[in-house]
Amino acid sequence: QSLSKLRCPHASRFQSLGSSETSSCKMADQKEEVATVHQDEESDEELPKGAEGGAEAAAKKKKKKKKKKKPAAAESGEAAASGVSASVDAADGEEEGEETGDQPSAEGAKKKKKKKKKSGAAKGGDGAAANGGVVCQTDPPSVPIKDLFPSGNFPVGEIQQYKEDSMARRLADTEEKRALDRAHEDCYEELRLAAECHRQTRKYAQGFIKPGMSMIDICERIEGTNRKLIAENGLKAGLAFPTGCSLNNCAAHYTPNAGDKTILGENDVCKIDYGVHINGRLIDCAFTVAFNHRYDPLLEAVREATNTGIREAGIDARLGEIGESIQEVMESHEVELDGKTYQVKSIRNLNGHSIEPYHIHAGKSVPIVRSNDSTRMEEGEVFAIETFGSTGKGIVHDDMECSHYMKDYDMGHVPLRSARAKQLLHCIDQNFGTLAFCRRWLDRVGQTKYLFALRQLCDSGLVQEYPPLCDVRTCYTAQYEHTILLRPTCKEVLSRGDDY
Repeated sequence: QSLSKLRCPHASRFQSLGSSETSSCKMADQKEEVATVHQDEESDEELPKGAEGGAEAAAKKKKKKKKKKKPAAAESGEAAASGVSASVDAADGEEEGEETGDQPSAEGAKKKKKKKKKSGAAKGGDGAAANGGVVCQTDPPSVPIKDLFPSGNFPVGEIQQYKEDSMARRLADTEEKRALDRAHEDCYEELRLAAECHRQTRKYAQGFIKPGMSMIDICERIEGTNRKLIAENGLKAGLAFPTGCSLNNCAAHYTPNAGDKTILGENDVCKIDYGVHINGRLIDCAFTVAFNHRYDPLLEAVREATNTGIREAGIDARLGEIGESIQEVMESHEVELDGKTYQVKSIRNLNGHSIEPYHIHAGKSVPIVRSNDSTRMEEGEVFAIETFGSTGKGIVHDDMECSHYMKDYDMGHVPLRSARAKQLLHCIDQNFGTLAFCRRWLDRVGQTKYLFALRQLCDSGLVQEYPPLCDVRTCYTAQYEHTILLRPTCKEVLSRGDDY
């Protein structure tokens, strides 16, 4: 008997199950036969190693035949054997089914459904919310603003009415002015898209800027975020000018060049000034960061002065009168530093300015001190209302290494003798046009050893230098700025946010 087991350890199994297939026994008989199979397998474990090898070979053969999914009732002997093995597996499954509710197919269907849900969640993981596939902003921001507002209707800025006694206010409610407003809606939406990009980036920047960071790191993180949110696309969408991060007595036009290792300190006053554009319609907006609360009166004075300039601006407003109002508010503030009290002064040779497509300084200047300028603001114009306050003399001068450059908007063709200067000018035209740029951006687009060629372009008048502007050493300066749009029906502060 033991010899017969060695020759075919599963003979009894195949014989009993083969007879059950041909006689079509009921479920109870199949269960008894499965029980005898398990008894045979237990007895096989007591056999010598040679018998175990035969049992393993038979088990592997069973699995292979199960994978092939051959029919249970086949005419050939080999098909019959595979059918027996399939019936054994089915019987085992039925025994387990009795314990779990006899619903193996239902469980399989549930598993498939779960897998589909997981794959769907993975698709929406990048800025998409679970309900309805609505796109949401990530942290840090990386989803383009146009994807957050697929309808093309972007958040409207703060709406202010023109002064009560002005002609603009009296005409604002006419059908003619409302029709003009609707006719320029496409231009407004481009400005609002850029403004929303600025708001989201500055909210992110206000959270990550900390003492101990390098100025290059701060600028590159802000610029990298802006490039993502504005969906940078050559001259159609991108950065309007380099990120300014002027410190302390430096009021404007400082951004670090390559190799600059300046670190932001605990007692520094840093002006963050950057802009973005869509089709040349740009937003210019700035704010001041200070970690020591002793500078709060300085920051408050400049913030109030900027809001005063926005309030006084409007269609037919005289620029000199706006400057007078700004100066009056600015110089009504004082700040105490190291036991000494300083009057906050308006920096008289810095101004706000009008903005046109691809032209950041478009011709009209908004002074921040009293002047005799009787130039008026006009309907449809865009202005950057910016004010600078200082604890020093209130006058800035060129200082430090230059980093800002911009092609002259009005300069025509100038013949160049240097091939390297021509090549650099072509690069500037392709990447920046008439928008401002810096040395870091030339490095970024692959330019090397360009300083001499850049000097030639500046000497020819094709490119203008904008070096850092500084007041006297040991003083502190602050800046706040907003972009406003003089619509036919109202005044819209495009860059207004919850922060300022």
